[in-house]
Order: sequence, then C-alpha cells, then structure tokens
Amino acid sequence: MRSSERALHGNESEGMAPHVPARAVNEPAPPPALAVGGVTAGYRSQPIIFDVSANVYESRVTAIIGPNGAGKSTLFKALFGAAVVFSGTVRIDGREAAISPRELVHQGIAYVPQTRNVFPSLTVRENLEMGTFVRGRRGYDLVFGLFPDLAAAQKTRAGHLSGGQRNMLAVGRALMSDPRVLLLDEATGGLSPLVAQNLWRHVTVLARNGIAIGAIEQNVHAALEAADYVYVLAGGRNLISGSPTELKARPDFVRMFLEGTDHAPTVGETQSPGDQ
Repeated sequence: MRSSERALHGNESEGMAPHVPARAVNEPAPPPALAVGGVTAGYRSQPIIFDVSANVYESRVTAIIGPNGAGKSTLFKALFGAAVVFSGTVRIDGREAAISPRELVHQGIAYVPQTRNVFPSLTVRENLEMGTFVRGRRGYDLVFGLFPDLAAAQKTRAGHLSGGQRNMLAVGRALMSDPRVLLLDEATGGLSPLVAQNLWRHVTVLARNGIAIGAIEQNVHAALEAADYVYVLAGGRNLISGSPTELKARPDFVRMFLEGTDHAPTVGETQSPGDQ
C-alpha cells in the first residue's frame, strides 16, 4: 500500500504512537521490523535526544528528517553503541532486544554511518567480506548486481573510490550481512544530485524486495520523494510525522519544519560533529 493511502498519525511529541501502516479491515497489523521506543540518548552525561520513538516496517522506507542539531544521527548512534543510552527500548518483530551493536546485527539490523563507513586501505571486495563476519549469508552477486560500479572495481582500494562509490560500498557491505533492517545515516550526503538520486533508486529497490529501510536524510525533497513515512525531529524530540503526501498537504508543515531550525543545539551536540 502506497504512503498516500495511509492515515496521518499526528504529532508524536503529544503522545501519539509511532506510525502503523493501514491494513485491510480485520487484518491484524504486523509488528514493526524495528521499533524504537522512548529513547533518550547523548554523549557523556549530556542527553541530545529525548523520548524519541520511531517504527521501521518491512518493505517500506522510513525517513527521518530535521534541522542540523536535531539529534537524527544520535538516534542511530545510540542503537549501535556510539552514543550513551539513558532510557528507552528497542523491539524487533515485537520482541524486546538489547540495545547492543552485536545483538542488533545478530538480529538482522545493519547500520551505515554517515562518515568513516568504509575501510580505505582495503579493496572493494575485502570491504564487502568484512560485512560477513558477524552475520554473513548473502553473496557478492546481489551487491554487484545492484552496484555495477563496484563489480568493475573489486580490486580497487576503497580510498581511491569516488564519494558515491564509497557510499555504495558502505551500503553493499551492510547488505552482505543479509539484513532485515537497513539503517542509513545520510547516505547521500556530499553527493551530486544525480549520484544521490541513483543511490536512492537502489535503496527503494531494496525496500520493495522486503528490507525495512530507515534513512536519515538532510535533503527534505529527496526524503519526501522516496519515503513511505517521515518523522521530523527538532530540538532532540519527535515533532511531527506522516506520509509524504499527508505532510505536504498540511498547511503547517513548512512552518513547523522551519520553526525546528530555531532550536539551538545543546552543549552536548557540539561534542559530536557528525550528528545532525
């Protein structure tokens, strides 16, 4: 079911639950592939995000947008041990899971960070092999089929690749673990519009083939174009959420989003330069 057919679930900061895709009458909704509930996290002793919740569903792209300093990257970093978690829960298919990188990878959650997401001294093929160590099931054919540029550069060291190729390699390495959920932190950051558009096309193909995609995206227009559902964070909190069609139809959406840029970063946000 396309995003335009799903009902708006409103402002989560006012106590609304994270989104649940619309279902046929009397058809029970499946649990999210990944449900993050009430996570407060930050760096050292300083929280950056407060009581943030989001759902990521199989075969759908869920985007997280917001101004710089909103805490978007902190949410994903918290799940994978790069930020301190003060409270909150993570559920995979409705079952509570430990907020632990190794546990999440074993459960099929893959994460592509915004920076330092490849091993520059290793070749393309060696980088992909690194993705199989904890949970490796997929072969190289899938990755090379999605990203032909990588197939032609298997013996090239990652440090010699273009920015777009490095991001494709980072996504490819995550795919080598056969993930059920793929979390992308600004995978299109710094890329030309054409290369970014191409990468988004690959991401949507992955979603249509069953992978649950959670993507932090700084380009609002790209997020609205590719996603099935969008969460807006501002000031480290859920601000509003809805499908792209629904959000664009709200007269207050632009105003609400621009207001988010007025939230000044807290002291802790300056301690993580990659956090947005």
